[in-house]
Parts: sequence; C-alpha cells; structure tokens
Amino acid sequence: MERCPRLRSPEVGLPLAWCPRGGNGAAAAPPRVTVGREVAAPAFSRASVAAPAIHAHNGLLLALKTRRICPPMTIRPLVYLPDTRLREPSKPIERVDDEVRKLVADMFETMHDADGLGLAAVQVGVHRRLVVLDVPAPGDPETKDDEARKSNPLVLINPKILTLGDDRRTHEEGCLSIPEFRVDIERPASLRLAYTDESGQARELNASGLLATAIQHEIDHLDGKLIVDFLSKLRRDIVIRKYRKMAKNGEFD
Repeated sequence: MERCPRLRSPEVGLPLAWCPRGGNGAAAAPPRVTVGREVAAPAFSRASVAAPAIHAHNGLLLALKTRRICPPMTIRPLVYLPDTRLREPSKPIERVDDEVRKLVADMFETMHDADGLGLAAVQVGVHRRLVVLDVPAPGDPETKDDEARKSNPLVLINPKILTLGDDRRTHEEGCLSIPEFRVDIERPASLRLAYTDESGQARELNASGLLATAIQHEIDHLDGKLIVDFLSKLRRDIVIRKYRKMAKNGEFD
C-alpha cells in the first residue's frame, strides 16, 4: 500500500499519521485485517527489518532488532465506526508487564500493516490508556521508499497533556477506524505531555507540529472522542449512517 498523496504534512511532506493509504493515489479501501495472523517481527510494511518495533529509551531495547530474537507479533482486527466500543473511555494501565508489552508489539504490527502512523488500544478493542506512534521527525526527507525514512516509534502509556500551546494549526485528519473519511481540524500546535514508557518509567515530552496533532488525536480516542465529533450534528449523523450501512453490508469484515 502506498501513502495517500492528499494528506501531506507541511512539516515533513508526509501523510497524516493515522490515515489509511490507497494505491495509485486513490482513496484506500478499508484496511485489510487478518484475525490472529502471526507475523515474524519486525516485518513492518513501512520499516526495514532492522527497525525496532517498540521505542527504546536510554539504550533499553524492549523489541530486539532481528528476527532471531524478537518474538512473533499478531495483527489484531481494527474496530470501525459505528462500533460503540470506540465511544467507551479507556482505563489507566496500573502496571507495565509482559502482557502490556505484547499488546504494544501487536499494536505496532497492526498499525504498520494498515499503513498508519498512530494507533490507540481502543482501536483494537482494548480499553486501556495506551497509544503507539511512529511520526516522522520534522526535517525527515520526503521519500516514496519507506525503508529510507527513519522510523521514530513512540509508546505512550497513560498519557496526560500538561499544557497546550497558544498557537493553532489545522491539519486534514483521517482515522484508521473511519476509512476513507477526512476532515480539517484545528488544534493547538504544541503541547507538553506526561506519560509512562514501555519500561515503566515516568517521562515528559514536548511536542509540536504533526506529532502534537497526532498525540491529541490519539488521546481523543482514549476518551471516546472521534474526528466526526468536530463536525456539525447534521454532517456527523450523515457520516455515521454511511458507516453503519457499510458495516451492515460487511465491508469491514
């Protein structure tokens, strides 16, 4: 799958983090989901074999880099609008253990298989406050060769926005749980975030631009909020009816 050329970040010239991609410049069909398929890690669709699946802090590499020593990961089924699970607030993670790290690995594999750059646990049916991101850093070169772009994975457990910047930015956002739908959303252009990393360490992060937008988008998911909520009630109802019909017709199966 190729990246959608319509959604270009002004900072890095790349599509929005969580948008599904279509080939030949066309809008993407609902992402392919294979329930329970085991994948030898880290065989990501958009990163080299040597790229880690999970973010490393201070030399801690929780997902090792080669097929020989990294455990298998599962591509989990995505949850689509109008599934009511997307509206349920997620609960905090009390302890970072092997079960949480396995979920992190599965989420990275699921996100990359759908060619996204951000995913919240609720989007795979797990109501825990966990987000994975792989947003290119500002200044990364635009390229059609995914293996040439530096992977920048980030794990956010129990993320909490501490402050929001005064400046605003507008970005055309899409969502893996709402295929083929995009909307311009204005959000704060920068933020400071507190979170726990995959090793259980408390951390803080300053983010701006596309990363700040992606973080806010994914935290909205953890609170049961979707990009359709930025629409007028009339337009939101139209979109929900469309996706309800798509679900009834089995288009997400």
